[in-house]
Amino acid sequence: MLHRPLLLSAFALAAGLYMLPLAADEAKPMSPPRTAAPAGVELYFISPKDGETVSSELTVRFGLRGMGVSPAGNMAKGTGHHHLLIDVEDLPALDKPIPADEHHVHFGGGQTETTIKLAPGKHTLQLDLADALHMQFDPPIVSEKITVTVK
Repeated sequence: MLHRPLLLSAFALAAGLYMLPLAADEAKPMSPPRTAAPAGVELYFISPKDGETVSSELTVRFGLRGMGVSPAGNMAKGTGHHHLLIDVEDLPALDKPIPADEHHVHFGGGQTETTIKLAPGKHTLQLDLADALHMQFDPPIVSEKITVTVK
């Protein structure tokens, strides 16, 4: 059994090693490792459908085949959690956790649907599955991007 000071020292050492630069001339910390994506996984929208005209408040339902859904932080193999990308042109950076803002909505509780409000006009939606640390899988597991029009 480790004594508390020794355990804290081991934790501090691990945290320090994580923060070491990749090379002497880089000032950024190393990124967390990405989890390998299982083959044959499909991430998709149950609703709304691509091209659909919707009201400003709409329910979005997420579909996933080939993996399970679990809350963020759960390290169970073959699971992940959803992120909804709203009006995002490109996928988030692969070397950082998916950001959390009005365009990158996290469902770290393992949710598989949500109700969102959108302004009138055209909007794009895309799902992005992440591992326990909010990192995209390698390769990323994403849905097709769909477009909805809010009346």
